[in-house]
Amino acid sequence: MAEAGYTDQGNGRWLVTGELGYATVPDLLARTARDLKGEGALEVDLAGVTRADSAGLALLVEWTRTSVQAGREIRFTHVPAQLQSIAEVCGLEGILPLAG
Repeated sequence: MAEAGYTDQGNGRWLVTGELGYATVPDLLARTARDLKGEGALEVDLAGVTRADSAGLALLVEWTRTSVQAGREIRFTHVPAQLQSIAEVCGLEGILPLAG
């Protein structure tokens, strides 16, 4: 499995790349933990995600939870169809701030 990463593009924007799966999500979550607690709105662009499974969805849930606890608005853009489908099956599409 390929690695997952993110680039802080400034102005409250992240670009996430790679595969979001069981093998990559724990490391990515650990690397982003501090940056999630910043200030201002955060837009997470998922255009660079090549594959995702339920672990990827769990990552979005955790990022959302952590951001809300920090008083920070978060939204996900360019959400891959694979993640959208998993979110719908799990009933999370109305809870997560997902944009196509």
